Amino acid sequence: MRIDFRWIPAAATLLGLLLFVYLGLWQSGKGDRLEAQLASMQARHALGAVPVGGARVDAQQLRDAPIAVRGFYEPQRQFFVDNRQLDGLPGVHVITPLHIEGSEMRILVNRGWIGWPLGRGVLPVVDVPSGLVNVNGIASVPSTKKFFLMSEQTESAQLWLRVDLARYASQTGQAVQPVVLLQNQEDAADKLVRRWDPPEDRVAKHRGYAFQWFGMALALLIFYLVASVRKKVSP
Repeated sequence: MRIDFRWIPAAATLLGLLLFVYLGLWQSGKGDRLEAQLASMQARHALGAVPVGGARVDAQQLRDAPIAVRGFYEPQRQFFVDNRQLDGLPGVHVITPLHIEGSEMRILVNRGWIGWPLGRGVLPVVDVPSGLVNVNGIASVPSTKKFFLMSEQTESAQLWLRVDLARYASQTGQAVQPVVLLQNQEDAADKLVRRWDPPEDRVAKHRGYAFQWFGMALALLIFYLVASVRKKVSP
């Protein structure tokens, strides 16, 4: 038996091995980072709600953490986020700015979902609590990604396609926290539905992908070795 070494197949195999191992390490690293984020989130929840005041917070450090804010709702700037279905029913999310007590800072509060049964010509009517309120919920960081088919035009001043903090600050001239508060269901006695999906635990999925890439690297190496072996011919 002997190894029939050829440069081109060897180089192609090496490149394939490097690619598969890189992808495996990349997926494994994503799984490790996600696992650390989930552990950090659980630790933050165990410590209780973080009070948010007028100082600007670090959005990434506060992501998915329980928070508490005290201030005054501003109903004149309330708007709705379009195309939010719940159990197959059309509806919107109700977004109300909260003027944080003792500051000029605002935070947008997603107060929950409400149905939209009267058609697109009639926006839902949602009451807003008056006076000083304490609001508790989860800090969410809105996505800044823009989808190819998504227009930046709103259907009206009160109907938005997504929560855009930069746009809100530009239109109002107000300082706004870089997180949105997803209000707890039990935090207010109203008819709004607050059913927030927890962060998806994708650790096992990423590690499964890593295993697949490493397996493909091993399979490629075995295939190369088998294909390169030649039987020694007797004279």
